[in-house]
Amino acid sequence: VPRSLRVLLENMLRHLNDPDAEMAALKAVAGGSAGAEINFRPVRILMQDFTGVPAVADLAAMRDAMVELGGNPKRISPLAPVDLVIDHSVMVDQFGHGGALGSNTRLEMERNKERYEFLRWGQAAFDNFRVVPPGTGICHQVNLEHLAQVVWTSEIGGQKYAFPDTVVGTDSHTTMINGLSVLGWGVGGIEAEAVMLGQPVSMLIPEVVGFELTGGLPEGATATDLVLRVVEMLRARGVVGKFVEFFGPGIAELSLADRATIANMAPEYGATCGFFPIDQETIKYMTLSGRDETRIALVEAYAKVQGLWRDDTSPEPEFTDVLRLDIATVTPSLAGPKRPQDRGDLSSAAGGFRDVVTDAGHDVDRPGVPVQGQEFDLSDGHIVIAAITSCTNTSNPSVMMAAGLVAANAVERGLTVKPWVKTSLAPGSQVVSDYLAKAGLQDPLDSLGFNVVGYGCTTCIGNSGPLDPAITAAIQDGDVVAASVLSGNRNFEGRVNPDTRANYLASPPLVVAYAIAGTMTLDLATEPLGKDGDGNDVYLSDLWPTNSEISDAIAKSVTPEMFRTRYADAFAGSPEWQAIPVDQGLSYGW
Repeated sequence: VPRSLRVLLENMLRHLNDPDAEMAALKAVAGGSAGAEINFRPVRILMQDFTGVPAVADLAAMRDAMVELGGNPKRISPLAPVDLVIDHSVMVDQFGHGGALGSNTRLEMERNKERYEFLRWGQAAFDNFRVVPPGTGICHQVNLEHLAQVVWTSEIGGQKYAFPDTVVGTDSHTTMINGLSVLGWGVGGIEAEAVMLGQPVSMLIPEVVGFELTGGLPEGATATDLVLRVVEMLRARGVVGKFVEFFGPGIAELSLADRATIANMAPEYGATCGFFPIDQETIKYMTLSGRDETRIALVEAYAKVQGLWRDDTSPEPEFTDVLRLDIATVTPSLAGPKRPQDRGDLSSAAGGFRDVVTDAGHDVDRPGVPVQGQEFDLSDGHIVIAAITSCTNTSNPSVMMAAGLVAANAVERGLTVKPWVKTSLAPGSQVVSDYLAKAGLQDPLDSLGFNVVGYGCTTCIGNSGPLDPAITAAIQDGDVVAASVLSGNRNFEGRVNPDTRANYLASPPLVVAYAIAGTMTLDLATEPLGKDGDGNDVYLSDLWPTNSEISDAIAKSVTPEMFRTRYADAFAGSPEWQAIPVDQGLSYGW
């Protein structure tokens, strides 16, 4: 039986109420048969602030109703643990300078004062409810690096029990945690509230599609390139409403962060989740991320006893359907201009963009549009946003280090970012800033304008902030097909910014490279990005680090102590957060 179904089976057995009535469903899960209705009771709920505020407001309203009925409002609290991470409110107003982070943080606190006062009240008023304050990181990365336990423990009737950590979240990319072998996915707000109040998730036993991975990533390819290929393949096969479970010898070649990158984009390939089994890499990551040694030992022992452990001797599960990919065939890629599944090789990106221009009814060689107050024109294909953003990639040290190394090599060769490009770096946790600084890579990123703008989702959810008014005017007046390149997971037209008609998903190092190129019409595979101080052409291949250089940088710069330090007091927040006045009432003072 696929391991993801074993987790469901354990969940059903632990919550068994009527064995006779539930036996048919239990047998169906144990036999890998899809279609029967079952109840799933996740251990915990993960929320972000956009979707979480309405749920907390409902709880607050229920307390008001309890008071009106003459009851005790304390009786209204989540029955399952809830973590709400404030990560969706920071915007890229300021960028490209050292004060951008501070300015954007101040604006965030001003704009969201009322919401944050409400969440501060909830943090104090409700049991089983924790708030991770703004500026800590993106909910899925915080979940991966700190909140998830892999194996949960709880005292029931005086006995301590261990069972698989499971989660539902009010954000579609909750699926990222399946890279750490925690079964979970995104649900609607009403469904999440039901789980908070002790109700199960009613679902049909899913089909489980196996995805066999063999080989390892070749030189020049990244985990981002791999996930874009996986999205392309699974979208073509059709996996909506199904689980995807990864298996095969290639799993051992992937870091946990690489697995999380693949699991993160399950909504883009259409599956309910993309599950990776527990193995030695799981233990390695838990150690690296500073988890408690006792918990780590428990995870390994429990997984082996329960048949959830994977190693080279594990039998292949029986799947509904199977896809296979040799990771060694993955090439540098982008996805766009409008859908995450529309992957293309880097070498075909410039030619593909010419089709976009033609489809817009423009001559591909038409002249640019003057930009008021600037010495440059704006043409079709000019990249006006280059953003290293999103938990999909900022959770992965390999691609973040690669971006820093590309930046360092570019600065050394005297290259700069084009003046019309709005650059930004929004790490998914403060740990990223720590290891980039220790590796000496934040300075070259800063030199190219990739200063930290905030710790949150930013451009990936459309919080890219406004462009320079003169650039916006040129785009709108000249009907320019402007572009963005971002290391996110979604690129639908209108999502990133109203002024960017073409949007491309790419790895963080490619984001840096395209910011230097400044246009989608340049073929980065064959044409030079610019010239060095001696007038020599500089190509992308001259800047790109080797896999061993990336691995060495990670080994020297990413430490468990960084995670322990950053998450030691994850729920306290900044002085600005702590200074927010807190309503002390059991009911909220609307």
